[in-house]
Amino acid sequence: MSLVQENGVFKEILERIERDNVKFIQLQFTDLHGMIKSVTILKENVIESLTKGTWFDGSSVEGFTRISESDMYLKPDPNTYAVLPWASPTGVTARFICDVYTPNGNPFEGDPRYILKKVLREAEELGLEFNVGPELEFFLFKRSESGKVVPKAHDAVGYFDFSPGDLAKEVRKEIVLALEFLGIDIEALHHEVAPSQHEINFKYGPALLTADRALTFKYVVKTIAHKHGLHATFMPKPMFGENGSGMHVNQSLFDKQTKRNLFFDLDGEYKLSKIAQHFVAGQLAHAKGFCAVVAPTVNSYKRLVPGYEAPVYISWAGFNRSALIRIPRYSPGREKSTRIELRCPDPSSNPYLAFAVMLKAGLDGIKRKLEPPRPIEEDLFKLSSSERERRGIATLPGSLGEAINELKKDSVVKEALGSHAFSLYLKAKQLEWDSYRMQVTPWEIEMYLKRM
Repeated sequence: MSLVQENGVFKEILERIERDNVKFIQLQFTDLHGMIKSVTILKENVIESLTKGTWFDGSSVEGFTRISESDMYLKPDPNTYAVLPWASPTGVTARFICDVYTPNGNPFEGDPRYILKKVLREAEELGLEFNVGPELEFFLFKRSESGKVVPKAHDAVGYFDFSPGDLAKEVRKEIVLALEFLGIDIEALHHEVAPSQHEINFKYGPALLTADRALTFKYVVKTIAHKHGLHATFMPKPMFGENGSGMHVNQSLFDKQTKRNLFFDLDGEYKLSKIAQHFVAGQLAHAKGFCAVVAPTVNSYKRLVPGYEAPVYISWAGFNRSALIRIPRYSPGREKSTRIELRCPDPSSNPYLAFAVMLKAGLDGIKRKLEPPRPIEEDLFKLSSSERERRGIATLPGSLGEAINELKKDSVVKEALGSHAFSLYLKAKQLEWDSYRMQVTPWEIEMYLKRM
């Protein structure tokens, strides 16, 4: 107890736990694929957890360790303490987001949160602070009486529609209230382009904090949806013929000391500084290599096709939404809002890994002073293949299999993930791709069975 009393942060947390009448505490972390894992402890054990950690079996978590190296422990981050906003007859539950450690007290190299922290330290050594603002889209589908979920729209509302037909507007409001209860500042909420598709935007911030919030966001959306008899999915492309769900990520670099936005230059193209242009060039150079991380599933590549507003061609522009990287329009007095928007990530990705590889790619561009190609404001989907080839416009991988091959070749992305996580992630993605490509789909049966 004396250790906690000497530490003002821990003392404050203990006082809050008592004041909030907390009984149970969830210790949350993620596997390599962004799935939230949790160990629940009683409040009486929180002091030991904060000071010494809580042991768990790492061999049971995909992408962690072998059975012979299973002992690991969780260390709660005091800054992530929050009371969960839904009532429970068993008592109030709070949560911490945790870092994962090995028995010798070192950070576990396969912990996605540590992987992001490692790349953030590299930026800090250059005096840089990485800020991000992800926009996570999702679908809400009805459950049948048996509990089965099918990707069938439960409304016929479109983009920004304000209509009695928007059956989920009250659900969105309840999600927002829960997120605000957890300390997440919401900026806007609306119906998206596809039926049953939605978007709730929260304020940008430092990358680690924002990755934590992105995980919390997904957890809250799914919990509130379940309460209303709905299933929330962040699957990139659940319905044929409709727009998929993306996770556009707005990014900026601030000076760590002065907090000045280093991407802004009043005299630069699109008001972008040279450092911002180097950052853009780095991400364009490594877009193929990090695609398997920011668009990590077989289904991701059903979204990344021409005709559905998702980017396919590796280019950048100021106002062209068909470009991979877009520069939102500058308005006087909002210099701090200067940013670049990467449009290929989707919400099935692990935000810690996605932000880590994006930052690493941008830093590579800065360190090597890479220059981006000329921006293209034309609709890239309307250019012929020969015209794109003539102008040197490359294309993102067309499948998870292609993305895996590009990932294997990119040493910068490999360095961002670290050798441990890289090899395990690559193995898992290869197994996923092999499992998919050996399937015989209903489309194939319908197309070929009678004809052949």
